[in-house]
Amino acid sequence: MRSEEIFSTGLPLLDDLLGGGIPRRQSVIITGDPGSGKTILCSQIAFAHAAAGSNVVLATITSEPHDKLVEELRGFKFFDADKLGNEIFLLSAYASLVQGPDEAKEMLLRTVRERKASLLFVDGLRSLRDLWQDERAIRKFLYDLSVGLAQANCTALLATEYPLSTLLRYPEATTVDGIISLSARTVEGRRLRRLEVAKLRGCAHVEGEHVIHIDRDGVQIVRRLETLVPPRPSYTLAQGKVDFGLPELDRLLGGGLPLQTMTLLAGSTGIGKTLLALHFAAAGAAKGEPALFVSYAEPAQKLVQRAREIGLDVGELVDKKALTIVHIAPIELEADDLAASLLSDVDRIGARRLVLDGVGELEASLTVPQRARRFLTALVESLRARGVTSVFIKEVPKIAGLELDFSDTPLAVTAENLLFLRYFELRGRLHRIISILKVREGAPDNGLREFAIGEGGMKVLGPIESAEGLLTGLGRPLAARVEG
Repeated sequence: MRSEEIFSTGLPLLDDLLGGGIPRRQSVIITGDPGSGKTILCSQIAFAHAAAGSNVVLATITSEPHDKLVEELRGFKFFDADKLGNEIFLLSAYASLVQGPDEAKEMLLRTVRERKASLLFVDGLRSLRDLWQDERAIRKFLYDLSVGLAQANCTALLATEYPLSTLLRYPEATTVDGIISLSARTVEGRRLRRLEVAKLRGCAHVEGEHVIHIDRDGVQIVRRLETLVPPRPSYTLAQGKVDFGLPELDRLLGGGLPLQTMTLLAGSTGIGKTLLALHFAAAGAAKGEPALFVSYAEPAQKLVQRAREIGLDVGELVDKKALTIVHIAPIELEADDLAASLLSDVDRIGARRLVLDGVGELEASLTVPQRARRFLTALVESLRARGVTSVFIKEVPKIAGLELDFSDTPLAVTAENLLFLRYFELRGRLHRIISILKVREGAPDNGLREFAIGEGGMKVLGPIESAEGLLTGLGRPLAARVEG
């Protein structure tokens, strides 16, 4: 569809979900629970349209005065009092509705023509059912109004208070050209809002629910991550390896991690996962490969200090902007918010290496746990398409045995490479060991290797070959499952 045939909402992400925007001269219902953001969204679209120099008629069909609506909108940045009475004409249609469907339709169409408006926003459509109590009258009114508006080259937004499932049983659903559904529900004390384009004639719209937030800017939309990844990615994988800057570990990996892969670095608390990942990020940054370290647990200053204590000076790399450390407290944030923020940072700095420290927080932010595998796959594909080699850090309980089963862990299944860090006790002393469980390319050394962390930095030591050490320190093999 040509751009001149599309009505832009003024919200780029909403236009994306709509397949470019709303086809001009169509009528679209904005439906949803009370408090889900319908009036705010429609008003935001109306003010954006007015800001572009076009005329809007904003009609209320309830008995409430306009002053109440205006006061509710004053707190938003999109509100512009200078537009009221000029580009935006406020109209109370309640008296005409009381007279009947024909009178209401004629009054709305006459006002649109007189104002030369290209957008009509009708707030409170549910009042039709309360006033007329006649389904055929409602259907005829909406049909005649839609035809008249199309002839006047005007697009209509009609806001009503019904859940989508209820609206679909009413004549409005079949009479209008499009339906945008907003919903709001409370989960664990949080108010979760969603937007869904349920129907739109003439446009290949994006299906499914998407996160929305309401702040001073108005309605903010965050697309569901899975919809941003094509089912058949077209990128080409680069050849080569990226190193940790730890010679023995890089040798065990056959030169390093394959480019554009995702590595799961799993282990219990305090084992050294974060420091090992900092080595990975710093090794790239020192070579001119922009690196991003995203931490959901520790602030940047603390990470820099911890690295300095073992002789790894990442502070200089941070000062040179070769390494960017971002701390995000995942409080009241959803998975799509976190993913959008992460990908935005990757694009902003042109990152080629990424460390995500605290992937358990990312998984916990999914309000639908069954979505984990699809979401994580989409995130990895998004990073891979950007040419990023990533390391995801996963906290797991202390493991006492040798056998590990990651078969049903979404993240481990998605990961091409899997490194596992754990403790064992030998002769009254704790030792750290690293296991390379899988690597996408080549045949890694699968032997157990001890590693040490001290003032001289992190070092991977020789193989553990003592049967006595294994039997004494690890005991009998015990199947351990890492929960995803």
